[in-house]
Amino acid sequence: MRPLSRYLCLILVGLLTTLLETAVQAPVEAAAPLGKETAFSGSVTEHVILFVLEGFGQESLKGGAMPIVSKLVKEGSVTWSASGVKPALRLPTMASLVTGMPVEKHGITWNFFEFSRGYPRHPSLFDYLDLSGGRDSAIFYMDESLYQLAKPEPYTDYQLCGALRPECGSQKLVTYIQQYLQKATSGHGYGHAIPSLPHLLVVHLPEAGRAGVAHGWDSTEYREALRTVDGAMKSVLNLFQEYSLSGRTAVIVTALSGKGIDPGAEAPTTESPVVPWIVSGTGIKQSQLIRQPVSIMDTGATVMKILKLETHTEWESQAVKDIFETAAATPTARPRKKH
Repeated sequence: MRPLSRYLCLILVGLLTTLLETAVQAPVEAAAPLGKETAFSGSVTEHVILFVLEGFGQESLKGGAMPIVSKLVKEGSVTWSASGVKPALRLPTMASLVTGMPVEKHGITWNFFEFSRGYPRHPSLFDYLDLSGGRDSAIFYMDESLYQLAKPEPYTDYQLCGALRPECGSQKLVTYIQQYLQKATSGHGYGHAIPSLPHLLVVHLPEAGRAGVAHGWDSTEYREALRTVDGAMKSVLNLFQEYSLSGRTAVIVTALSGKGIDPGAEAPTTESPVVPWIVSGTGIKQSQLIRQPVSIMDTGATVMKILKLETHTEWESQAVKDIFETAAATPTARPRKKH
């Protein structure tokens, strides 16, 4: 065969092969638009919203001040007596929540932001979410002290709306979250980190506790602050509904302090702190009173289990198994030490 003829034959064979591959290849569906649910996505929890309140307890629901929280309790699992940590202060307690460690292990005993002390040395829930499954986190704080926990990483975004800024409040924080979600779904990212919707959204809402400390725990101002916080939670949940994420989202509600406690105090209470701990969403038992002991430190491991990620056993944090409708394989956790 002449070289030219051989060359033409090779071209024809290549074209035929390409046509045959195209004919037998199954059609590929276009990717679902960002923020839109697919037909099969409703049964899998892909996102967690963690609301962290202050000055909040079971009695805060009396008088219908918090209909959204009441709905979450009815549709989920709850304990009103989860253990906090000592000292019962804002920054140490939040550090225990995100690191899954008691104060004596993570070492944050102060209650204000101090740049020279740096960020926590121990890995946090945000680090483990990235290590275990490449999950991103977005954290919205409403107190300057919590910026001590805002370690810059490519898988976390932080937004601070602190008490030192008079325009800051729950609704202002909701506006920040709305803007964040808009930018996160634009394809251009938000700030320095996440170009997509976060798998964990942490929302700090301390207004009720501040009102109780300033005006009294039986004051009109405190009741109004409870309604404001509940309204902010409703707004955030509505945002997730707008992005068709409600069926794929679990909601956790807890508090850095109960009613009557000031987590911003210079001298912490000597009492053992007790806080609410509520979980609602896909795969979570409804109208369930949690029987097993719960610590605020268990929040991190529970978030990991909800997202079906491996829990890290070096934590004191343990997943709260009572809340799940079906048993799932979970790494054996070490017995919790008494503190």
